[in-house]
Order: sequence, then structure tokens, then C-alpha cells
Amino acid sequence: MKKLINDPQSVVAESVEGFGAAHADLVEVHTNPLFITRRDAPVQGKVGLVSGGGSGHEPLHAGFLGRGMLDAAVPGAVFTSPTPDQIIPATQAVDGGAGVLHIVKNYTGDVLNFETAAEMAQAEGIEVRTVLINDDVAVEDSLYTAGRRGVGGTVMVERIAGAAAERGDNLESVAAIAQRVNDNVRSMGVALAACTVPHAGVPSFDLTDEEIEIGIGIHGEPGRHRIAMESADGITDRLLEPILADLDAGSGDRVLLFVNGMGGTPASELYIVYRRARQVLDSRGITVERSLVGNYITALEMQGASITVLRLDDEMVELWDSPVLTPALRWGV
Repeated sequence: MKKLINDPQSVVAESVEGFGAAHADLVEVHTNPLFITRRDAPVQGKVGLVSGGGSGHEPLHAGFLGRGMLDAAVPGAVFTSPTPDQIIPATQAVDGGAGVLHIVKNYTGDVLNFETAAEMAQAEGIEVRTVLINDDVAVEDSLYTAGRRGVGGTVMVERIAGAAAERGDNLESVAAIAQRVNDNVRSMGVALAACTVPHAGVPSFDLTDEEIEIGIGIHGEPGRHRIAMESADGITDRLLEPILADLDAGSGDRVLLFVNGMGGTPASELYIVYRRARQVLDSRGITVERSLVGNYITALEMQGASITVLRLDDEMVELWDSPVLTPALRWGV
């Protein structure tokens, strides 16, 4: 294992410390327990947005702290859910009197721990709503989830719900649009090679040089098929077809097309995937109104990519385009 780390047990703490120092104008790191907030939290009268999960998916979630997105991010150990003891103070820290929305990816540990934290926060007088992200069409069940996994659609929900909160929507309205985004977004990914969790020291799974895994999860969970390596266009078609079928997308639909890197794939290859996906959508009369390409929800250094398609409406477009200022996403400011 070759990684730029000191001690495998201190990876998260040292990474968060460096992140906080690099973006001290935007975020504040809280220790014991560990969580991160936007620098100006709590914003009085604004719904607070809290998300989190295992580390190793950077820039998710801490990279999306700031104006127009999240108010708090709670990092667990690598690929491990944060604890309620972290989530509760993060929720308290961003409560500006208008309630707090928890955005939770559908993994068993995340769901249970955020649920416990929400109950305890509500017992202390903080109104909490939860939206569960489950956009991955690759599987219905796995060892990690009951139902579909939350993957690339998380970025879409955090951005659009964050923009709604920033413009002053109340808690019910912010939760409603977050749910609407989740209901209209689908994702699927592929792994060309596995990642190595620092404390494990060995790859999460084995793929030969001639194999790829279609439908892989962001923690290295098994996918739909293990097949022989093929062209970028062929792989893109294998990812996009189930997404469009599940979304029931067709001529006249307006979408946001998001091609995401898993941490170890060059941008040049991601744009080759985007090119093919765009060709397919154009040929079907589906209008790509907005795009996002890059590493936004990763799996350490995994080689691979995911495709996310969000069916848009006018309000989603308006919120997506509104100003955002975070370490990983920024425009309009």
C-alpha cells in the first residue's frame, strides 16, 4: 500500500485538520466530537442542512459546506458511518431557529445513527426532518442497505435543497424539494480497479486486468455484473440504459447530466464518458440543460466513474443556478 498518510488510524483526523486550515474562510472544524460547519453557522432564520457519512468520498460531504449547500458535515471513519454523538452536536450547531434537515444516504449505519440523532435533537426542541437518498439503480439490496444505495444523487439533493434553504424556504418546503430531487434522480457506477482502505491495507475486492465491475457501490460493494473490459462507449451505454429505463426518461424531458469520477480516473476519461452519454440523450430527444463533470463523490482512489441523470423542472434549474460558495462547488458569487 502506497498512500500519502502517516498513521492509518489518524487519516480522518489529519485530513479534516488540513481541510479546515485550507478553507478556513468557509468552514470551521469542531473536535471531540468531530464535525465541520460552515463558518457563519448558525444562520438565524434559515433551515440548517446536515449530512455526513464515512470518509473516503471527498469532496462529499465537507466540500459542500457553505452558502447554497450544507451547514454541517459529519465525517465518520473511512467507509464507516458517523456516530449519533457526532451528529447531535452538528445538528445543534446549525439550528438557526427554523429547523434542520438531515440528508442521509441509504446505508444501514447512516440511517440508524441519523435516526437516533434526529430523535434526540427533537427531544431537545429542534425540529428535524430527514430525506433518504436512494438513487442507485444497480441493486435493490446489499449487505450495506435495505433498498437502494445513495450515491451521486446526493450531490444534486444537497445543492438544490441547500439553495432552497438559502432563499428562505421553510423546513417543510426544503424537505419537499429535497425529496422531489431524490424521486427524479438515478445513478449507476463502474469500477475498473478497486480502492484500498488505509486501515485494511489491501484492495477492497479483486479485479483482473481484463475485468470490470458494472454497478459497483462507493464502498466497493458488488455490482450487477463482472464482465470483460470494453470500450468507453460500451461501458457508458451499460450504465446509462438502466438509468433511463428506471427513470422512464424520454423525448421532451429536461435533465442534468452528471459524470462523476470515483477518485482514480482522469478528467479526460470522464469527458469521454460524458460525450457518449450526451450523444445518447440527444438522440432520444432528451435535453441536457445542465452538466457536471468531475470528482465529487469518490471512493478513495478507485478507478471508475458513475453517471447520474436528474429530471429537471423550472424550480430545480433556478435553484441549481443560484449562487453557491463551497470548497468544491462555487458559481454566481
